[in-house]
Amino acid sequence: MLKIKAIGRKASYSLVLVLLTSILSACNTAGTSSRDRVSSTDSTSNQSDGYYANMSAGYKTSFSEESLSLRKSKPSSSSVEYNSRIGFRGADYQSPGLRAVFETQQPDTAQYKNYSDNPVKQVVTEPVSTFSLDMDTASYANSRRFIAHGWMPHPDAVRVEEFINYFPSTSNEKLTSITGSPFSAGYELAPSPWNTDKVLLRVNIKANDVNFNQLPPSNLVFLVDTSGSMYGEDRLDLLKESLKLLVNKLRPQDKVSIVAYAGSAGVALEPTSGSNKAKILAAIDKFEAGGSTAGGEGLQLAYKMAERGKVNGGINRILLATDGDFNVGINSTEELKAFVSREKEKGITLSTLGFGDDNFNDAMMVQIADAGNGNYSYIDSLEEAQKVLQEEMSATLVTVAKDVKAQIEFNPAQVLEYRQIGYEKRQLKQEDFNNDKVDAGDIGAGKKLTVLYELTLAGGKPSIDPLRYQSKKSATAINANNNEIAFLKLRWKAPHGQKSELASLPIEKKALVSSFASAGVETRFMAAVAAYGQKLRNNPELSKTSYQQIASWANNAKGEDKQGYRAEFVKLVRKAAALDDKDN
Repeated sequence: MLKIKAIGRKASYSLVLVLLTSILSACNTAGTSSRDRVSSTDSTSNQSDGYYANMSAGYKTSFSEESLSLRKSKPSSSSVEYNSRIGFRGADYQSPGLRAVFETQQPDTAQYKNYSDNPVKQVVTEPVSTFSLDMDTASYANSRRFIAHGWMPHPDAVRVEEFINYFPSTSNEKLTSITGSPFSAGYELAPSPWNTDKVLLRVNIKANDVNFNQLPPSNLVFLVDTSGSMYGEDRLDLLKESLKLLVNKLRPQDKVSIVAYAGSAGVALEPTSGSNKAKILAAIDKFEAGGSTAGGEGLQLAYKMAERGKVNGGINRILLATDGDFNVGINSTEELKAFVSREKEKGITLSTLGFGDDNFNDAMMVQIADAGNGNYSYIDSLEEAQKVLQEEMSATLVTVAKDVKAQIEFNPAQVLEYRQIGYEKRQLKQEDFNNDKVDAGDIGAGKKLTVLYELTLAGGKPSIDPLRYQSKKSATAINANNNEIAFLKLRWKAPHGQKSELASLPIEKKALVSSFASAGVETRFMAAVAAYGQKLRNNPELSKTSYQQIASWANNAKGEDKQGYRAEFVKLVRKAAALDDKDN
């Protein structure tokens, strides 16, 4: 018997049976997207629950495993319509010897914004790399969800910096405090494991930590999507359990408001002290999915509630929990960004928590979190919710420095070329570094950020031919700092400041180790993560590197992996290898 879960409007059970019978008898197929489920109050339909999700989430049915034939790997070119803003469409799931239950399905409408990989640049013509620091991690968790369900992720869903910044440090690397700043830094250079002509530069930047009991009071607004598209265990059910984890960490001086939206928005909970957890949890338990998605209206109401409960000098943040499918009222990403950007000037920031799969709007979620000076996380499990909302609560909620920009100037006497790995969505112009009007990312308490570059050192084999007419740098200027590979500058504002501050740190060539194998745990593991992300994006630089090689690099550099995140990564790479072999 086929079992289909509900979403939105109710329909009669008899009509469901008629429709299913007609479909099955006509073409022996049954398919429904996660947005077209039907509910019934008939007792026979409530005995157990199941649902069909689209290709990115696999299929769940009451059929035996032997009767279900689904090829869960990257779809063949003949069955895929690819667009840089839209996910894979269609599926190739034929398997000899097994009967295919499904032959057609609704298209995946998940949206991902395209960011082209950073190019190789010559130091002699472009010596300076400028970008905004970023503490999002959603891309890794979302891609993990794809692979866990047997699908290679959409290339545009992969943002490499969100992969490398997902993992807490497991080594005892000594970081140098950057004088006059809330940051410490460390760095290392090692031969690239995937290109013998290149060297990797890893720079770790860590914000000062804050003791949980010393955190300022929090004024939090949970903005919860309860529309029909949020129905399901991996959506609204998971969202409710995730928010409860955060509620359990609240202190009496903290307060929570809740705004829920579907066809319209409403206040589900007035500002309530963290000491009254029972009242907050009861409000969360009342959430039910149904209706359209008036996300824009919900945002406007959430900011009104945040303003009402605002704590001067405290944490004032909206947590938007949704699949991003805004279809009523303001739904343009650019309009939403403009609205959120205006509101953040009042001292209210916004972070996004993503849920769902086939209609998931990653493109909108990442951009409005950036506009709201917040961070973007994807919740694919209760374990991920615990990581984001409990283990990393300080980094998620407490801003140590805002509008944080980094600038690295490479020494032309030591470096011929560079290519930044990741941070494509955070690139800035050189002149933006000193312009306090240009927005940048905020960094949370205790957050560690990793920046990676692939370098061609002087004397190495360049990727770009030297220019004929480019003038040489003066020997005096070069020799003055001949022991430096590069020079790191950081610019940031205090959490409530308006004028930026500046700090710097030279990167010396003595940090270069003789071989990749002799590099530290952090460099070797982050190199493996960067290689994995680039390969998932189909970057030609990794075309000759196998997933098995990447898994080996990571497995040998797990360090003190107490939470098991790195061991999980190794398994994930090996699963990608199996999917890649299956597809080829």
